[in-house]
Amino acid sequence: MTDETLRQTQTEAAPRRSAWDAVMVYGHPSVLVVILLGFSSGLPLALTGTTLSVWMTEVGVSLGTIGLFSLVGLPYTLKFLWAPLVDALDVPLLSRLLGRRRGWLLATQIALLGAIAFLGAQDPTASPLLVVVGALAVATVSATQDIVVDAFRVERLDTSEQAAGMAGYVAAYRIGMLVSGAGVIAIVAYLEYAGMPKDQTWFWGYICAAACVAVGMIATLMAREPKAPARQEGVGAVKRVAATAVGAFGEFLAREQAVAILLFVLLYKFCDAFAGVLTAPFVISIGFDKATYAGIVKGVGLAAALAGGFAGGFIARAYPLATCLWIGGILQILSNLAFTGQALVGVNVAALTATVVVENFTGAIGTVIFVAYLSALCGVRAHTATQYALLTALTAVGRTFLASGGGFIAEATGWPIFFVITSIAGLPGLALLAWLQLKGHFRGLARESAEAA
Repeated sequence: MTDETLRQTQTEAAPRRSAWDAVMVYGHPSVLVVILLGFSSGLPLALTGTTLSVWMTEVGVSLGTIGLFSLVGLPYTLKFLWAPLVDALDVPLLSRLLGRRRGWLLATQIALLGAIAFLGAQDPTASPLLVVVGALAVATVSATQDIVVDAFRVERLDTSEQAAGMAGYVAAYRIGMLVSGAGVIAIVAYLEYAGMPKDQTWFWGYICAAACVAVGMIATLMAREPKAPARQEGVGAVKRVAATAVGAFGEFLAREQAVAILLFVLLYKFCDAFAGVLTAPFVISIGFDKATYAGIVKGVGLAAALAGGFAGGFIARAYPLATCLWIGGILQILSNLAFTGQALVGVNVAALTATVVVENFTGAIGTVIFVAYLSALCGVRAHTATQYALLTALTAVGRTFLASGGGFIAEATGWPIFFVITSIAGLPGLALLAWLQLKGHFRGLARESAEAA
């Protein structure tokens, strides 16, 4: 048996690790750094979403205007357009002192701190245009930080650490969102209760959120810089960026089964997104009040999502990647059927709690496993940021555009049948998974991972 055949056989078998190993990996320095960076990535999201909406509602901004503010999230979808800059260019001074990735990390975190403080200093009624500028600045810098964090995570973590790093990252990301959402709103409410004038409370709430960016800065200073790819000397910045963009897309499209891989990335979590767009309207429409739903989602739902993230990390360490994707895909399909059961049961708090737990737990497992797969696809270090940003943008297409017609289907079929249809929508992704497995796609990824290690 040749060495290559032996490696392929070993990776297909993927010996299981002990539960103790699966727990202890979270104490690895690189994994801890990625977890802290996950908090830093999740922190800005609510500041331009839920928290900003509550602020504008309280000061009397019209609902139409508040709805338009959802467009400030576009940088998260379009970030692949400037990801080649992150791959190709260094940040003056900081990259020389800290390295390419860490220099970009600290630069985006400094800019993020300033952008959050700027947004918090505005008045939504007196200067709405400046609020738009501030929100776009926060979203753009936050999306750029995500580009760098994703590239750093893929490059810094060993293969054995990727799943745990992603599980911790997802959990910390959700906690960061909770801090900048419910946390900031609670701080504002406390300041109002303490007698601070209302026109100052939101400013100090956003300042508290800006201070939390220090968590990411500490992680950046604690981190070790990943090994950087060699760069051609004497090549100008513009040519380097262009070469990075062309190389990233060209390298990916030159792979065997490239089209099938991209379709799989698009469709794997489609059933989850298809149902997820309408789960909240479904719960309200069948008779639950908003307070009950919010309490369950933010309580047991959050706990289930955190537990599911760590369960996904354990599964990803214990089994081969293809097996993990089958587990995640099947769980996602079955979880949608829980909503069919809820539609038949009707208003029942215990049933809703169970449904939310199932949805959040299985969805988090699928997310961790799927991100582990996306990370495995980005093996060329010169293009990590660009390729990962492209793949995550492709998943957003399924979430944003393909799922946008779900409301019309629900109106035509009724809720029980609608959620059955969303489950069926997961089958094309599994069919592509079977085809890629048959073509040896996952053996190739395992071989590339072993060679990189």
